[in-house]
Amino acid sequence: MRRLLIALLAVTTLGGCATTPTLTTQERFNLYVQHAGAPVASFRLARFVRQTQWTPLGDRALAVWTSQSVGHLLELRGRCTGLSIAHTVEITNSFGTVNARWDSVIPRTASVAMPQSCRIIRIRPLDGLAIRDARREMRNTIYGTRPADLVEDTGPDITDQPVN
Repeated sequence: MRRLLIALLAVTTLGGCATTPTLTTQERFNLYVQHAGAPVASFRLARFVRQTQWTPLGDRALAVWTSQSVGHLLELRGRCTGLSIAHTVEITNSFGTVNARWDSVIPRTASVAMPQSCRIIRIRPLDGLAIRDARREMRNTIYGTRPADLVEDTGPDITDQPVN
């Protein structure tokens, strides 16, 4: 019991040391919606969508990236159980084309044997560069920008040591 208490205390302490504030799921979804275009009927998958090529945005939406700066916001019909904890997703498609109201997202998790198929109701193109710039602006607002003439202290120089 004592070891458990010590472990919980350590986890709590380390969790409090986090320096980067994170956006809530709703804030992240709102950011993506702000940088999404008008709904489109479909989009083409350039290649197989791996874990690093999608971003969960809660249990009703996700972003799928076809390149570093081009993606699509997929909004789902209802709650998609396991989407926020999935290690990968499967997206149904017709010869590489994903269609709104026809195709689905299937989250793959280790704990769910029969995953839920979640229907895509809306597809909106994303501007990845604008999202990245907005995140950078948020960080600068929180932390402030560094002055251009700031010289970083790299520690003691050998000339700082006393001469014998």
